Amino acid sequence: MKSNISTFAVPCVLLAVLSAAIPARGDDSGRHADSFDSDGVKIAYVTAGKGDPVILVHGLYSSAAMNWEAPGIFDMLAKHYYVVALDLRGHGNSDKPADAAAYGQPMADDILRLMDHLNIQKAQVVGYSLGGIIVMKFVIDHPDRVVAATLGGMGWLRQGSVFQETFTRLGGAGQTPAVCAQSVAKLAVTAEQVESVKVPVNILVGDRDPCKKMYVDPLEKLRPDWPVTVITNAGHITCIVKPQFKAELLKGIEEHAAAK
Repeated sequence: MKSNISTFAVPCVLLAVLSAAIPARGDDSGRHADSFDSDGVKIAYVTAGKGDPVILVHGLYSSAAMNWEAPGIFDMLAKHYYVVALDLRGHGNSDKPADAAAYGQPMADDILRLMDHLNIQKAQVVGYSLGGIIVMKFVIDHPDRVVAATLGGMGWLRQGSVFQETFTRLGGAGQTPAVCAQSVAKLAVTAEQVESVKVPVNILVGDRDPCKKMYVDPLEKLRPDWPVTVITNAGHITCIVKPQFKAELLKGIEEHAAAK
C-alpha cells in the first residue's frame, strides 16, 4: 500500500515549488481573500470573477493556492465564473484542529456552510485528490446544492475497501496532519450511495496516476454514464498543470453551465 500513501503525501512539496514560480498578482486581479466561522473552525477561502459559481476543493497536504492558483486554474475559471476556492480545515490558512473528530464529515460540511455564508444556492463543485473524495461525499449528502461535479485524480473511495483501511494507518497519532489524513477513511461511501447520485459527474485522471486503477476504474464500472477523460502523460501530481486537464475541466464546466 506504499504507493497509495506516497500518492497523497508529496503534492505539498512539489506544488509549493510550482507556486513559488508563479508571478505575484496585480491589484486588479479581482481576487478577494477572506475567512468565516464553520462550526467553530476558521475556514479561509478566496474568490474572484462573476457569473455561475464554481467551488474548488484541493487535495491532501495542499491548499487553494498550491492546487488551484499556482497552476493557473483559478484565474482561468475566474474569467468566466464566480470561483470560490477554500483551504480545507487542517490546511493552508484555515484552522488546524488537533481533535480527530474535527475531520472527516466536517470537511464536507464546510462546503455547505461556505455556500450558505456566501449565499450560494447551487454550484458546480470540483475536487482534486482528497478534494474529489470530499466532493463525492458532498454530492451524496446535498445533491440539491450541486449543479454538476468534477472529480480530478480521484474516483470512488469504497466503504469497506482496503484503501479505506489504509487511510486509518497514515501518520502518527495525535498530530494534526495525521489525524486529518486518517479521517479520510470516514468519507468512504457505498455502492448504493454512488448509484443513487443523479447529479452529472465528470472524472479527469492522469494516465500514469495510480489512483486511476485504485479509485477511477471501479467507479467507471459502477457508473459507466459518468464520463472519464484520461489526461496524457500525467501522474497524480502533474495532472493539474497539464493544458489538457485545464481544457477538459473548462469544457465540462461550460457544458453543465449551458445545460443548467
